[in-house]
Amino acid sequence: MSTPPGDSGLIDLTGQEIPGRSGTLRGYLAVPSAAAHPPPWPGAVMVFEAFGLDEQMRAHADRLAAAGYLTLMPDLYSDGGARRCVVATFRALLAGQGRPFADLEAARRRLATDERCTGRIGVIGFCLGGGFALLGASRGFDAAAVNYGAGVPDDLDAAVADACPIVASYGGRDGSLRGMAARLEAALTRAGVVHDVLEYPQAGHSFLNTGPNGPRAIRPLLRASGAGPHPPAAEHAWARIEQFFAAHLRPPLPPGEWAMGK
Repeated sequence: MSTPPGDSGLIDLTGQEIPGRSGTLRGYLAVPSAAAHPPPWPGAVMVFEAFGLDEQMRAHADRLAAAGYLTLMPDLYSDGGARRCVVATFRALLAGQGRPFADLEAARRRLATDERCTGRIGVIGFCLGGGFALLGASRGFDAAAVNYGAGVPDDLDAAVADACPIVASYGGRDGSLRGMAARLEAALTRAGVVHDVLEYPQAGHSFLNTGPNGPRAIRPLLRASGAGPHPPAAEHAWARIEQFFAAHLRPPLPPGEWAMGK
């Protein structure tokens, strides 16, 4: 199923022959404005938070598309919904293998075969998705953005040994990931991977979000834990992500075109 330029929406990713991939797979494709960013565009596979493909995650995809990236977010919960799939998805992340990784590969291949895509494709994730983005950095992508990634393996050195360039952001008030920024920074340095890792002292988990998400019953608990929006940190982190992706996913301009403002 195709989506015309500038027309974002749900698409069907079912039917791709990927090892370990079966059943239904949907995704949200966010398409850049051709007027603002003439195609072809670099691509980005986006991986959602544990709560799934909700309005907040669509807003993140739309923001990246507005920056000129053909952005595809596969719905890892396509068969069964979040309640049935979230535990299995976390288990696959901790194991480093399983259907979610095949789903991400299906999304990557869908972008790679889209005539509007340059073929340079990044991966970006949040929370649960940040963990998948970190592991996906060594699985065919050209750049990765890891945002407060959960489910990170104990052996970070092995996980990032063959990784593409990584930009990562964490919240200093995120008790679930305390010290993670420093651990990842050290592992990437040892591996010689190009990286930009930063911890925002005043931010907590999910600080890139613009509003509350997840089931209403647990939102008070999330707020009590310090999770949720932190606009100053979010704007700075988004600027870093866009600059990093531009450096690693966009081809350099020919000599002289900078002066012409292209």
